[in-house]
Amino acid sequence: MPVSSNLETNFCDNKSMLELDHIVISAETLKQGTDYVADVLGIVPVAGGKHPLFGTHNTLIPLGDIYLEVIAIDPDAPAPAQARWFGLDDFSGEPRITNWVCRTEKPRRVIGKTLPGTGEMTSVSRGDLKWQITVSKTGTLPFDGFGPAIIDWLGCPPPVFAMPDLSCRLETFSVEHPHAITLRSFLSGLLSDKRFVLRGSEAPKFELNISTPTGSKTLR
Repeated sequence: MPVSSNLETNFCDNKSMLELDHIVISAETLKQGTDYVADVLGIVPVAGGKHPLFGTHNTLIPLGDIYLEVIAIDPDAPAPAQARWFGLDDFSGEPRITNWVCRTEKPRRVIGKTLPGTGEMTSVSRGDLKWQITVSKTGTLPFDGFGPAIIDWLGCPPPVFAMPDLSCRLETFSVEHPHAITLRSFLSGLLSDKRFVLRGSEAPKFELNISTPTGSKTLR
């Protein structure tokens, strides 16, 4: 698939079956990821919980109608029977954005259109919270995580609306990738959000701009 270095798309029609749900920052340890976000934003992420199915745990930053998730392997959890989600089995290096997730209330209409390798909807829980999310057999989403996971909150309000307001808001979320044309083809007609930008680029990159009480901050 050719690279389109000047491709830039804002998704802003009003008939969306997908919405931005959350952005994932992976880390070797939860403390490293949480400290990274706190250092950049000046805001300490709130406690999340544990995911027994995948042996992971997280902390969270609400950003209005979406949220930022910091996730890492839980050293106290037994190894799962399947690959961990978000490619965490193979993650190393500094904390960074590795994935993004879109929510839908119409999973049957969306799943058949997903990118090859997105995986099947898998039932997951954290405490009393239950949802379904696409997880590939390898744990890695298409295009090394630059293709989105799809989540269904099973008719319940997304949990971000129950989180404490930390006065942080999403400004823009950009995805740059050599296969931006393929991503654009999948998302066209499904995702509608003026804050989301997709660009063609030789090198894949995520960039998240967030307004905070002390000004605009950037996470990558």
